[in-house]
Amino acid sequence: MPENYNNESPLFWSIDCLKDAYRRGEISPVEVLEESILRAEEYNPYLNAYLERLDEQARLQAKKAEKIFLDHSKEIPSLCGIPISIKDTFELKGSFTTYGSAYFRENFTKKDHDLVKRLRSSGAVFTGKTNTPEFAQSATTENRLGDDARNPWDTSLTPGGSSGGAAATVAAGLVTAAIGADGGGSIRIPASFTGLFGFKPTYGLCKYKKGLKAMSEFIAPGPLTRSVGDARIILEVLANYSYSHESLNKQRLRVAWCPMPGKNPVDSQIAKIVEEAVYKLAALGHEIKEIEIPVEGWNEAFDTLVLAEEHRERGYLLEEAPELLTDYEHKSLEAGCKITEENVEMARLAHREYRQKFQKFFNDFDVLATPVTASTAFKIGQRPLKVNDQKVKWLWGAFPFTSPFNVSGNPAASIPCGISESLPVGLQLIGRWNAEELLLNLSEDLEEELEFDDSQVRKKWRQKVRKNK
Repeated sequence: MPENYNNESPLFWSIDCLKDAYRRGEISPVEVLEESILRAEEYNPYLNAYLERLDEQARLQAKKAEKIFLDHSKEIPSLCGIPISIKDTFELKGSFTTYGSAYFRENFTKKDHDLVKRLRSSGAVFTGKTNTPEFAQSATTENRLGDDARNPWDTSLTPGGSSGGAAATVAAGLVTAAIGADGGGSIRIPASFTGLFGFKPTYGLCKYKKGLKAMSEFIAPGPLTRSVGDARIILEVLANYSYSHESLNKQRLRVAWCPMPGKNPVDSQIAKIVEEAVYKLAALGHEIKEIEIPVEGWNEAFDTLVLAEEHRERGYLLEEAPELLTDYEHKSLEAGCKITEENVEMARLAHREYRQKFQKFFNDFDVLATPVTASTAFKIGQRPLKVNDQKVKWLWGAFPFTSPFNVSGNPAASIPCGISESLPVGLQLIGRWNAEELLLNLSEDLEEELEFDDSQVRKKWRQKVRKNK
């Protein structure tokens, strides 16, 4: 049992720690779920992390998990009894799947998304559906269903997006882990803004047949967790693959370090913190080479293909229910009207060429390191127009460093590496296609070296309502 058992909610424990406590009978999946429900009742009004809670469904799952742990003859699934929130872009049987849109407010779901099926089979306990921008089309989490999702480090700030509600449930200790999806940074940006580990796998690794069609050429589902180890366990379920855990400290990896991809400005304090984290990789024995990287051209593919798909899939909403749309979705659908088939073909060619460019890049390097974001979390509704005293565009100015690797398709992680003015900062690590195992192992080595201190946010959301403890 962890030394801080009496002082800290088990929702802050690792997956392995929780499962060990379940096996020893020191705590049960039912108790942990009830803790999760109490915490959601107490704290979600301040965070707006959930769009829908699934208390009764989760209680049935937790009771089933409890029986498995009591029956020592049964094999225990990898996520048995682990409370996990699901981003509301994934269909989940017995829930309302809104995709962050008021138009789908009453969209009751009768079947699980393929990835939700895998998580259900692994024994996970689904606590609820998390807040997301409309059709996942924003890097912050606002929609017309209610209040914006808020950052547990400071509830006046955004947690980022589009997996902002997912990140908030983990950072505030409402769940052990969350499932998000990353089409342009939608896991890594919230991870960076909330001090979590976020992992975007290689495009197409986590296979599924149906689901929300949005950013389809770029999106990848993945975990948001407090540790690399937890992300590894969840990714194994999502990808249906096993990743061995092995330190890379005895290897000498070739690490490309780019402080300002595309020469986009970065907050000076973030730049300092991220650079210090990168050079901890050198202390672990890896070779660091500072370079410029060929990120130019990603938006030639991204912008056209995303907007064309939005109009193709949801253009009917401009006539059917324009009053229900957010301003950003309305603008996206209108912009999509102007895109021609020729534009789409040119964008697909640009996409293929961009992927090939980065495949060649990784012939010379094992890992690429960059900042995740150009700023820390900012006030809700107030995207920065300047970074480091330089003017930036409203849309991508705070987060210009993630989408290039959705376009290239490479796996990428956000690892918390320090604190700037009481807010977390993330380092982005990118690997070659299908190098998940190497990226996870390197991240875990670095995690141990960094010793990121999230006690500030843990203390803020310490359990005050837990019964009989």
